[in-house]
Amino acid sequence: MDLAAIGMLRALDLAGTCVFALSGAALAVRARMDLFGVLVLAIVTAVSGGIIRDLLVGVVPPAAISDWRPVAIAVLAGGACFLLPAALDRFRHPVQAFDAAGLGLFAATGAQAALDHGLNAPMAAVLGMVSAIGGGIVRDVLMARVPVVLVSEIYAVAALAGAATVVAASSLGVAQAVGTAAGALLCFFLRMMAIYRGWRLPVAARLGPPPPAGREGEAKDGEGRKED
Repeated sequence: MDLAAIGMLRALDLAGTCVFALSGAALAVRARMDLFGVLVLAIVTAVSGGIIRDLLVGVVPPAAISDWRPVAIAVLAGGACFLLPAALDRFRHPVQAFDAAGLGLFAATGAQAALDHGLNAPMAAVLGMVSAIGGGIVRDVLMARVPVVLVSEIYAVAALAGAATVVAASSLGVAQAVGTAAGALLCFFLRMMAIYRGWRLPVAARLGPPPPAGREGEAKDGEGRKED
């Protein structure tokens, strides 16, 4: 891979770091956390996916640790959200919009990084998905929320579709910049449609609630007394 491609991939990765940091910080601001909490959530959301990706492809130490820029960008984004909370109100869904942008960028760059390290096509697509959803999962766990990837909203599927697009474009000989952009845009589009149009995956059928243990025991005791 030439220097121009490396630079483009790194720039997209840092852009994804920034928007993921904004999503974490915006959520923290809405939860009325203090400055430290906002910065921690911004940093963790921004770098977790990249760290998971780098460790899985054997990059040690991960870029988020060896390079000062990801953490610095996350701190700046978190500080901006903390100091300018009114700016968040201009967006209809600020957390989801920033998260969708980060999801698309990390899915595309994660898949491309996996291909550059020699992974086969299916695993490159899976790694792109994992690197995209990692930050959101950690953010939701720290906020004591069910991770959005585990509910019916299109989230991981959007990331997988974007990563698969990058892999398919590479297999067909499409220019890396075009394939990466197409994958990121497709993922962003699917996620935004899930937010604004309610696109969802099928949900498991609801099962009837089991009988309370106490009442079941009382019923059995009553039957025993009648038999006596």
